[in-house]
Amino acid sequence: MVFSSIPTVDLSPFFNEGGDEHGERKAAETIARACSEYGFFQIMNHGMPTDLMNKALQLSKIFFQYPDEEKLKWSPRSGAPLPAGYNKQPDHSPDKNEYLLVFPPGSNFNVYPENPPELRSVIEEVFSHLVKVGSLLESIINDCLGLPANFLKEYNHDRSWDFMAALRYFPATESETNGITEHEDGNCITFVFQDGVGGLEVCKDGEWIPVIPAEGKIVVNLADAIQVLSNKRFKSATHRVVRSQGRSRYSFAFFYNLHGDKWVEPLPQFTTEIGESPKYRGFRYKEYQQMRMRNKSHPPSRPEDVINITHYAIDT
Repeated sequence: MVFSSIPTVDLSPFFNEGGDEHGERKAAETIARACSEYGFFQIMNHGMPTDLMNKALQLSKIFFQYPDEEKLKWSPRSGAPLPAGYNKQPDHSPDKNEYLLVFPPGSNFNVYPENPPELRSVIEEVFSHLVKVGSLLESIINDCLGLPANFLKEYNHDRSWDFMAALRYFPATESETNGITEHEDGNCITFVFQDGVGGLEVCKDGEWIPVIPAEGKIVVNLADAIQVLSNKRFKSATHRVVRSQGRSRYSFAFFYNLHGDKWVEPLPQFTTEIGESPKYRGFRYKEYQQMRMRNKSHPPSRPEDVINITHYAIDT
């Protein structure tokens, strides 16, 4: 069966000053169903102004159209846990994009271009909004999983490892359309907004579903940390980007993350307390991230050698 679209969730009940328990419950039910089936949905009325989203896309487009020698002035400094600044995928990579990566506003790792002049302030405003959206979604997911109130908030209280990337995917060629290879994200929750070109696709039951661009909507996908903590109760979304001929694709991806020193393993609420075996062995989060980064910097010659969350899976 082909699924034509992913669910859209209206978050306005969570911003209703008078309270809207029915609306909140309905939204949470949709999110829980999407997370248990394939980890992907869209949100609207999420608190970030559409004009701000459009302005961020417009400014990133201006930046990415600069010559390479100008963009390379803003390459990453050494020492950051991820390469903050301007990056372009190496020629040998199957992924065909360039990106500007930033950590939270005020981070010493950040490398901001001087032009266009408004880019930094707009990126920082977008970042701040998405931290708030991430906190709200984390709270909803916490409740959907039946965890104690504020459990995930207290477990994941350090926001210093959150990061965001403005991306440009190059136009497809006649022989190559891959923008980013199918994968799951390694963090907790990822948020994406995109221009009208499209190309983002999510896999459900072996079928690829295109995520149709819609102004003002943010795409949400669960990532590996939630899948492990919930012992696979909730799914880390498999997705990819397929490039279009003749047009670049611009998007922003925000990664609501864990601190690198966090220990990640299936929670007892989904294992010992209900008599189920853990599906993953525990790991230090930064060690997993380092292996994932090596996938990017030194792509294995065989796709099956790429490290992902199955590296920690326990055979049952």
